[in-house]
Order: sequence, then structure tokens, then C-alpha cells
Amino acid sequence: MRLAEHCYRSISAIRGPLVFVERVFSARIGETVTLVAPNGQLLEGEVLKIDTEQVLIQVFGETYGLDLEKTTVTFHDSVKRAPLSRQCLGRIFNGSFKPLDDAPMYIPESWGAVSGAPINPVAREFPHEMIETGISAIDGLNSLIKGQKLPIFSCAGLPAQELVAQILSSARLPGEGDFVVVFVALGLSYHEYSFFRETLEKMPSRFVAFFNLAGEAVVERLLAPRLGLTIAEDLAFNHGMDVLAIISDMTNYCDALREISTSREELPGRRGYPGYMYSDLASLYERAGRLHGRAGSVTMLPVLTMPEDDITHPIPDLTGYVTEGQIVLSREMQQKGIFPPIDVLPCLSRLMQSGIGEGLTRADHRQVANLLYQTYAKGRELRKLEAVVGKEGLLEEDRVVLTMADEFEKRFVHQGKARRDIFQTLDLGRELLKEYKVELT
Repeated sequence: MRLAEHCYRSISAIRGPLVFVERVFSARIGETVTLVAPNGQLLEGEVLKIDTEQVLIQVFGETYGLDLEKTTVTFHDSVKRAPLSRQCLGRIFNGSFKPLDDAPMYIPESWGAVSGAPINPVAREFPHEMIETGISAIDGLNSLIKGQKLPIFSCAGLPAQELVAQILSSARLPGEGDFVVVFVALGLSYHEYSFFRETLEKMPSRFVAFFNLAGEAVVERLLAPRLGLTIAEDLAFNHGMDVLAIISDMTNYCDALREISTSREELPGRRGYPGYMYSDLASLYERAGRLHGRAGSVTMLPVLTMPEDDITHPIPDLTGYVTEGQIVLSREMQQKGIFPPIDVLPCLSRLMQSGIGEGLTRADHRQVANLLYQTYAKGRELRKLEAVVGKEGLLEEDRVVLTMADEFEKRFVHQGKARRDIFQTLDLGRELLKEYKVELT
């Protein structure tokens, strides 16, 4: 084990953000390095690959100004660590934890390894209690529970970013509690970055944000979620807060993972993604949860775009293995002018039943959700029959169910930019059921 830093001036090549260093005595994958240019410029990097005495380094930032002979490379014998403090609340950082909000960096109370530590399954507390997103199709029918990981599956061109922005400003606890949002945005265009900055500026300072732009180093795209989750764990388990971690877009993360894997010359797996992508995603998703004897919780809402609208693609497929359900956005709902365009039938929250009901949301929550699902699913089936025999060929009771399915989409799923709390959502569900004579016991 190395106990001291080592400095080198043996760079053999610089290719974009990649730096090759020769005759390195000792290094390890993921080790942090500092590069000092002849003009005094400081750059951070991370070891990507080790081939005998040659080391490949990914630099965080531009490599302009580096010199092959005069640039000093220092290996720190440590992995990347995040500065931990409650002073991070209300702050915006880039993927290397540098402030983007023109405020000085705070003084950390402690440091945490960004790789995190796996939660002992025995120490986990089963998730319960709901987090309100303000979205009826989620809160009423696929409730998000403290400590859960519930991904949002989107398609290219659907308003996933607008839905994320609405959840950012609307999410809160139904009751009392210290609630904060950790938001990590990956591979953003400048337009998307400006959109989210405007959203955050309208929010109270109960958030921490990390932004990685499309033109920035891909290693930062892998680092930013880990920085965000390290902050989330500190706020949750050391400061007793309930933290909602939103990461968008995990497809950009996986593409960065593939790019790094190619740089390391690793053998590709399915569709060119590395074979360890499942365990890599699990190392992020499994950081959500609750601990026995601790007041806080980390709840995760990852957002991903399904390539070619294919839910069997490795990214949504592997995500589905690790997480507890999914929220699915639909092109058909989008074409009907419904926002958010959530298709509730393929949606699922496996932990919903543990966080709703009397004393948690409302005593009739389960029954309202089940009857809405049942009636809407029957209406969707009747649409296929209607396409064959026409509406006039249906029985009267079937025409009523068909009409209710349409009204369910227009009035319950569609809500525009308005926020609905869980009681407004359940009242609207009861109103629809009563209007179309579906009996509640």
C-alpha cells in the first residue's frame, strides 16, 4: 500500500481529455490525480486504466495548455471524496463539485468517499410513508414511498424534463418532516441547463443540485451521481432529513460508462455496453433506503430515456431488475395533449401498499386506486372492441366504462402544471367513480 504522493513528468501523449503517463511506479483504478501546467493551471483527473507502467488518466476539464515535458502529474493515493456539510443546501455545483452559483465554496465538516458503502440488508428498515410528488397518476396510483427507488421510463421527444421540473418544485412530505431534494442532471444541453436553473431559482433553498453539460468530461457524468448520493446519504443518515434524489438522464450516464469502457479497451457486452453495467447501476440504486434507528431516508427517482422506445433495451431492462417498479411515459398520451403523459397501466410501485392507507394517506386510498385501475383497464380493452364493432355496437354498460376511461385520462391523469396534494387526488378519483356509478364500499 502506498503511503505517499508520487509526482511524475513523464506524459507521453495527450488526446483530448485523455492523458497517458509512462513509467508510473504505482497507481490504482479510480485514484485521483492533479495535473499542474507550466502556466500554473491546476486540473483534476482520475485513473482509468493501468497497463504495466503506463497509466491512462481522464482529465476533468479541458487539456489546453498542458505540456508533454513540463506538466507535473501527482498521484494522491486516494479516491474522490465529497465535502460534507449542511451548508450545501441551496447550492448548485458542476460534476466535479465546483460551485456554479457564484458563491464561494463552503468549509466542509467532514469528507465522504463518493463510492459510498453498501447498506447491510439487516440494517435496512422496510420503506413506509409516502412522498407527495404533486402528480395524481403517481401519488394516487403508483405512490412513491420513503426509501424506495422508482424510475421514470421516457422516450425521446416526450416532456420528461418538464415532468422532472414539476416534481422538483412540487415534491414534499404529506406531514411534518425535514425534506430536501438532491437533483443531478447529466449530459444537458445549454437550453436544458437554463431551464432547470430557472426552476431552481423559484424554489426555496431545500435542494442541492449538480449539473453536467453535454460538452463536459464524461468522467464527470459518472462522478456527479455519486457526489449527489454521497451528499444525500450525509443529509439523511447524519442530519435526519428525508431526501429525494432525482437523477436525469441515466441513459446519458450509461452512454458515458460505455465510452469509458471503450477507452479502457474492455470487451463489450449487450449492444456495446460493458458487462458490468448491471452491478454499476446497482451500486447507485442500492444507496437508496432507510436504516434502523436513523430518522432520515434516501428515496431515488432516476429518469431514463429508452433508446428507440425499447423497454427491453439493456438500460431500462437492467434498471427494472434493481428498482421497485416504474413510471412509464407514453407517446399516445402525449399525442392526446395529456400532461404528464403517464400511461398508468404499465406503471407499477411495488412498495405502494406499505405507504398508503389509514394513518398514512387516507383510509380509502387502496380502494379508490384499485377501482380506478380496474375500470380504466376494462375501458382500454373496450377501445379495441370499439374499433371493430363501433361504439353503437357496444352494450350500454360498456359505453359507460368507455366514456369513463376517456374522462379518467382527461381529468385525472391530465393536470397540466397544477399541483395536487394526495387528498385532492383521492377526491377527484372518488368523484369519477361516483359519476360513473362505480360503487365504493
